Order: sequence, then C-alpha cells, then structure tokens
Amino acid sequence: MRTVLVKKPGELVVSDIARPVPGPYQALVRTEVVALCNATDVKLIDGHFPGVDAYPLALGHEGAGIVCETGAKVRSFAVGERAIGGLVFGFAETGLASGWGGFSEYTLVNDHDAMVADGVADAAHGWRECYEIQRRVDADIPAAEAALLCTWREVYGGIGDFGLKPQDKVLIFGAGPVGLSFVRFCKLLGFRWVGLVDPLAHKRARGLGTGADAVFSPAELEAARAGLAGALDAVVDAVGHEGLINSALPLIRLGGTIGVYGVLAAPALTLDKARGPYNFNLIVHQWPTRWREREAQAPLCRWIREGKLAASQFVTHAYPVEQVAAAVAAVRTGEVLKCLLRF
Repeated sequence: MRTVLVKKPGELVVSDIARPVPGPYQALVRTEVVALCNATDVKLIDGHFPGVDAYPLALGHEGAGIVCETGAKVRSFAVGERAIGGLVFGFAETGLASGWGGFSEYTLVNDHDAMVADGVADAAHGWRECYEIQRRVDADIPAAEAALLCTWREVYGGIGDFGLKPQDKVLIFGAGPVGLSFVRFCKLLGFRWVGLVDPLAHKRARGLGTGADAVFSPAELEAARAGLAGALDAVVDAVGHEGLINSALPLIRLGGTIGVYGVLAAPALTLDKARGPYNFNLIVHQWPTRWREREAQAPLCRWIREGKLAASQFVTHAYPVEQVAAAVAAVRTGEVLKCLLRF
C-alpha cells in the first residue's frame, strides 16, 4: 500500500509498504481523505517535534475512511461504515518509526469500548490512550468533515481545558485551522466577544467569515493595546510561541487565562510575569484530553448537520497523495489554510 514517509528530516516520499493486518480488537480502514496538520506534520518533517527523533517515520494523524475488515472481537465498527483513526501505531515490523502513520492507504482503528468491556484496556494487551478517540462516524457526515473532526474535536476539547465560558471576551493569536476553529466554536457557543490576530490579510478575512468580532494585524493590535489592556478574560495562543505568551499578558484581567494550544518546540519558557496581572492562569495544552475530545464529536456533528460547520470554511487546497511534497511546500508559504490529500 502507499504511505507517506519522512525518510529523514527534510526528505518526504510516498512509498509502498505492507498492508496492516487487523488484530482481534482492530478494524482495517481504507483511507478516503487525510488532512495535513500545519504545525505537527511540518515539525515532524523538519525534525523539530518534541520527543520524536527516530526516522524513517510514517506520517499523518488526521484522516477518515471506510471499514473493510474487522477483527473477531470488534463490536464498535462494521464493514462499510466510516471511521476516523487519529493516532496510528504498529509500524515496528516494517522498520519504520511512527509519526502516527495516518497518511497510509490503509490504517487500523482500535475498538476501545470493546477492550474496556472485556477488561483488556491496558498496556499489557496493547491498549493506548488514543484508542478512545478512534470512532465510527455516522453516514451523513461527509468524508472531508470526518477528517477535519480530528482537529475540531481537539479544539473543542481545548475550550474546556482552558475553562473558557460563553460570557468571556477572548482573543486568539493565529488564524490557522486551529485558531479559526477556536473562533468558530466560541461564536457558535455564544461567547461575548472573540478577536483574532494574524499577520496575513487573507487569513484575517477568513476569520471575519468564521464569525470573529474583530481582527487585527500585529501592528493593528499594538495600536489597540491601550483599549484592550486588562479587558480580556482569556487569550489563546494557537501558534505555540513564548513571545506570544508574554505579549498577551498585559491584555488579560486579574485572574484571566493564557491558554497555549500550539506545540512549544523549546524545552523551557521565559515568562515575563511582571507584564501581567498579579494573578493569572497559564495553561499549556500540549496533548489532548481524550474524554473531552471524544465527547466533542456529538456537538460538532450536530453543527455539521445544521449547516453551521463545514470543511469548506477551512479547506483551501486539495492534492492527490502523490503530490504531498508540493502540498507541504504550499503550507510553508502561508497560502494554505487547510489542505486535504486524497488517495
């Protein structure tokens, strides 16, 4: 089967490897569509993702496909149903490390619920915490929306992790897929005010289209600082940069929150706490809270059915999987918001 490999940092190829064979609690999924994660996938390609240093690795963690085979003990997936996998493991027999491996023609999903029911949801039986988010998707949810649920569920869960509430005034740094998802979801949840900061005009325009009350370039934010100082309940860093954390501190109220969602590559932070109020919360969200991510699927699918949430609000480019290198190059230019790859 075809799969996307990072042979070494900076070298991206489409290669052929053996198709995986499902175990008793696994289902084999034929991939329909996958989505590039602008932050994680690019960091893995460049060799900068924290804790990952083994290459070659199989890339990708956002995708959806159709179940074509199930193991003997699977009860949560059926042949012909759509499923989303999220994180994928099990490449050791191929000699590959796992960059989660979702950009493969076939992937495996694991039946978390059946493993829990049978008392085998533990490391001794091969269970991993990410199995909780490998879920079936109702047939009326299109493939592209199903693939984007991988990002959307994490962001929706992040709103809970950051303790954000509808009465809050929130500013988002970064108008990539994550930042725009925060904007969209906060507005759909009835937040009082949601602002967005990004250096690129086309992304700020997209932010207005997803519901932002105000958008700012970095220069415009500097001009507006006096009016925003101490006025915000929360700031979300959807990029992952300590400079944004320190820049945001003067903007939050006493007891306000800085929520860091983007992956911080540096092992240490320099925090200029004197720039903020005496009391503030700093929440660094480096990994999803799985139960929140799982529970997010139902409200997100409701918004999809109601026409309030669509892949077209986020996806700007699509490529065949053989052109993955061109897709990544386009992401690096900033012209891409969200990019799909199709098998």
